[in-house]
Amino acid sequence: MLESAIPPHLRVPRTQALSTPPDYTPPFPAYCARFPESVKHIVMAIFGAQSRHVLRFVEGSSEKLSPPVFWEIASVLDTRNAQNLTVIAYWPSKAAYESWCSESGFEQWWESIDPEAEEHGWFKEIFLPPVERFETVFSGNDAPEGAAWLREEMSGMLKEHVYWGSMRDRLPVAQTDPLLGEGIPKKKDQDSRKQNLCVIRSGQDWSATLPRERSKYLETMHPVLIKGMDFLRDEGRDIGCYSCRFMNVLDHSNAETPTDRTFGLAFFDDIASLEKWSKQHKTHLDIFGRFLQYAKELDNEVSLRLFHEVFVLQPDQQQFEYIGCHSGTGMLASIADV
Repeated sequence: MLESAIPPHLRVPRTQALSTPPDYTPPFPAYCARFPESVKHIVMAIFGAQSRHVLRFVEGSSEKLSPPVFWEIASVLDTRNAQNLTVIAYWPSKAAYESWCSESGFEQWWESIDPEAEEHGWFKEIFLPPVERFETVFSGNDAPEGAAWLREEMSGMLKEHVYWGSMRDRLPVAQTDPLLGEGIPKKKDQDSRKQNLCVIRSGQDWSATLPRERSKYLETMHPVLIKGMDFLRDEGRDIGCYSCRFMNVLDHSNAETPTDRTFGLAFFDDIASLEKWSKQHKTHLDIFGRFLQYAKELDNEVSLRLFHEVFVLQPDQQQFEYIGCHSGTGMLASIADV
């Protein structure tokens, strides 16, 4: 029995049409995270630097300090040849996040940073989506990623999956809201926060693949994915993408050791721009088409794990702070000539 991605307590009478085809059955299964009804919003925090210094606040947090439920380290070499090291952390509420900021000493340390004395740039990107403004989807139900570490359980097989428009159909807020954005400004904007900013984190994990599938992924799938991420990074502004980082997840115990996991993190002016790139642009059509061929070549016995989480945010659900960073860093690109 297929399930809806939207849980019963978040369903309301629709005023926005579904995109689900009549009598539709997805060609392969997907799942989403189910959160306790008591969870009204979550926090995803990205702390970035060109130094390990920020790690001590999450590595050393005791249970008394409201530590993140889950965190991981990732890095990317950006187009300015700056090595960006980030910690991505999740809390089940704004109160828990703010408690950690205060009690761990992070807030005091952050406020004490002197841009003139720093050799490296620092950045903080905080997202606070209420439950009706984010959705998750996973290729399996046995390996949580990201916000799913806050889950109560995983869903059964979803019906809103593998058709154009399914991402929007999984978002509770999209039942009644068209989620229109502001569009990419023609001139400099002074505020990096945007109405209905769309944030997508889309991950790949090939750690459980056997040699045949691993070779197939690394030789035929991964290069196509990199090409798509590079397009969004270098030319995305033309199609509504402010920023894209294709990041390597690093080992918890050694922030210099990559794992068999990656993810793309992209900021779009709204969900419609993300949908348009997904449905119409050659770079994403190549990714989607190559994956379908990849699965067919493996007789749908795929060990590659995929996931994404999507937030559609109002301005007061976004916080961006950049200290000594170049103008192409994250949402700085929305307020500066890059």
